[in-house]
Amino acid sequence: MRWRSPPLLLLPLCLLLGGGGQSSAFKICAFNVQSLNGTKAANHRIMSTLKRVVARCDVCLLQEVKDPQNLVIKGLVESLNRISSSFDDNFHYQFVSSQSLGNSADNMQQYVYLYRKETVKLTAQHQYQKKQSFVREPFCVRFQSNKTTAVKDFALVALHTEPRQAVQEMDRLYDVFQEVSGKWNTKNVMFLGDFHAGCAHMTRADRKRIRLFTKSGFYWLIGNEVDTTASDLTDCAYDRIVVHGRPFLKGVEPLSAQVFNIAKQFRLPMQEVLKMSDHFPVEVELKSSARWLQATPLPLLLCLSVILSPGLIPLPVRWL
Repeated sequence: MRWRSPPLLLLPLCLLLGGGGQSSAFKICAFNVQSLNGTKAANHRIMSTLKRVVARCDVCLLQEVKDPQNLVIKGLVESLNRISSSFDDNFHYQFVSSQSLGNSADNMQQYVYLYRKETVKLTAQHQYQKKQSFVREPFCVRFQSNKTTAVKDFALVALHTEPRQAVQEMDRLYDVFQEVSGKWNTKNVMFLGDFHAGCAHMTRADRKRIRLFTKSGFYWLIGNEVDTTASDLTDCAYDRIVVHGRPFLKGVEPLSAQVFNIAKQFRLPMQEVLKMSDHFPVEVELKSSARWLQATPLPLLLCLSVILSPGLIPLPVRWL
């Protein structure tokens, strides 16, 4: 099977991704990439798509990363930054990773945050330590955004629950909130990740046992009826974004919390998407305090790199 990338077919998609060169939103994303390791990273189709996912976000949480030496993540960041530098773009990515977490040697995973250093600054990180509470303890970071966002300072708490104890782990996120908000003296906390918060793993009755549902002040931005899975065999709201406090909620762009359907947006066959993950990314935007222009959006550059130099980065926009 031969892959073609005719410029006339790619250009409309590039313009769509680029948004005409104007961006006023600050986007936070979370994506369960399903066992991202060296073997998976050797698949250029998968990594090209992953670059395009990350390039849409100011902060992107990756879960199920199995890369203890951070070789895959370093390569991903270097590739994104190389493309950015080639086109004199203003954005360059950095990352921060948790330690490997899990209850068995063959299922150790990391949480990894990739972020644009021009739009956000990492000011603190904290690994939750109570191992009896979680299989993969939440990894917390604190960011200071630039002046373009309504919310200037906020904490992110990543969690990929163990499916068989998803309800208990989601409930214990309230304990994590108390620890993080006290440690950093902030109430602007966002929880995000693959919570397995749907279908048989979390029923309507289970919500009564989860303090992030029963306590006031927590807002679930991805609804219970949303399907965050890529497979046609499931229709579950596994991946979630939750914010604490009305000030944080007011700083969120209304209706911006959503699933990013890679298959539709990137025009990829579903079999190619499922090679990457059986989840779709979820995302949310923070309101801008002032409109501003960026030079050339990195998602647009990823498309243009195919048109102008097909050998630079193979982007699987369409398989013929």
